[in-house]
Amino acid sequence: MEDLWSLKASEISKLYLSNEISLDEIIYSVEERFNQVNPKINAIPVSTFEYARKQAKLLDNNKKNNKPLGCLAGVPVTIKINTDQSGYVSTNGLRLNKSLIAHKNSTVVDNLERAGALIVGRTNTPAFSIRWFTNNSLHGHTFNPHNNKITPGGSSGGAASATASGIGCIGHGTDIAGSIRYPAYACGIHGIRPSLGRVPMINYSSPDRYIGGQIMAVSGPLARSIKDLQLGYDAMRQSNYDDPWWTPLSNDLPPLNKKIALLSEIKGMKISEEVKLNLLNVAKKLENEGWIVDEVEAPNFEEIGHYQAVLWLAEFRRSSGKAIFDEKDEEAIFVFNQMSKKCPDTSIEKFMDSLQQRATLGRKWTNFFNKYPLILCPISGDLPFEDLKDTKSEKDFDDVFASMLPQIAPPYLGLPGLCFSNHINENKIPIGVQFISRKFREDQLFKVAYDLEKLFPEIKPITPDY
Repeated sequence: MEDLWSLKASEISKLYLSNEISLDEIIYSVEERFNQVNPKINAIPVSTFEYARKQAKLLDNNKKNNKPLGCLAGVPVTIKINTDQSGYVSTNGLRLNKSLIAHKNSTVVDNLERAGALIVGRTNTPAFSIRWFTNNSLHGHTFNPHNNKITPGGSSGGAASATASGIGCIGHGTDIAGSIRYPAYACGIHGIRPSLGRVPMINYSSPDRYIGGQIMAVSGPLARSIKDLQLGYDAMRQSNYDDPWWTPLSNDLPPLNKKIALLSEIKGMKISEEVKLNLLNVAKKLENEGWIVDEVEAPNFEEIGHYQAVLWLAEFRRSSGKAIFDEKDEEAIFVFNQMSKKCPDTSIEKFMDSLQQRATLGRKWTNFFNKYPLILCPISGDLPFEDLKDTKSEKDFDDVFASMLPQIAPPYLGLPGLCFSNHINENKIPIGVQFISRKFREDQLFKVAYDLEKLFPEIKPITPDY
């Protein structure tokens, strides 16, 4: 069967379980696709097809012996290169880490393997995973398969670019300030940032993160369909108490009302006309599907963004402040310096203030969600940016940073957010919207996304034409 790489995860798994295709056929098809498109996009600096073939033998043996097979049986997936996969280097885009070989899988990798996924590659990220663009001096520059003049997003830019172009059905990403949602947006696919505590995530090759990273950074999936996105999420969220933040909570929670808060204006951020028109179009379609959409004043994203930046930068200075200069990645240094200007004071007093305000602001947002279980808002105030715009000048960096408030805010409170991509414009630039809900209500995000998906064309893998 040709073009297995182009099928959805649910389709591939069904064909494998019914003995219509073999795992060798699946891996061969994805490897052919990798050879065809990866030289153009550089999404996957390290392919792992031999690793996948070893996984396949174990999976076939389980199937032969009638052992339970997971929800991703036979599904090709990718892992972000900052995440531990046994036998591979967890570089995080750094020459400093080029010998940091993992001797044990991360919790999220273990969960994917237990679900029957076949890991076919390790995806690129910017140095230190600190940008909404994907380039580093170790693995090079990742390109957007739709349009090589715009960013593929970051920091999970390799995951989004690979998934959008058909190298794997599901990409693993991480998100502390939009690193799943923005790449999904830029590459025209879907991505979900789960709540803090939903997906266990520990890297055994490195010390535990400081508190900022512990309470804001999460792992989650990117995919071309909502069904595949949920399959990836269900596989990743299985129990593992090695992550002390993981929470043993069912996904089957009491139903919520169908009210949506539409945020077409957000204080402190300009929203472009095209982004706003798309947002209003999506809102109208949801109203026609029976959702109650009220255009309301947004909660305070600006204040929450400030405190998120304090926690984020305080951790980065503590963990990588010296390393960023030792790495000598000029773009990473520029980004770090610009971030530092925006948040010069990460003293213990400011840090404690940021932790205290997490409760105060969290209470305000909780009260907002009592009335509106869902927020509909932009991913960014702008269409996906010109590639590497953030390092062209200080003004360009400021323009990029100012447009990212809707991504920066949810991680501070541990909230889940879903990027739904719905359109590619005439200039080959993707566009989409974001849904945010209260903690642990990913079910509501999927509910609205399934309703919306019926109203837009199916997302097909894109072959770069440059």
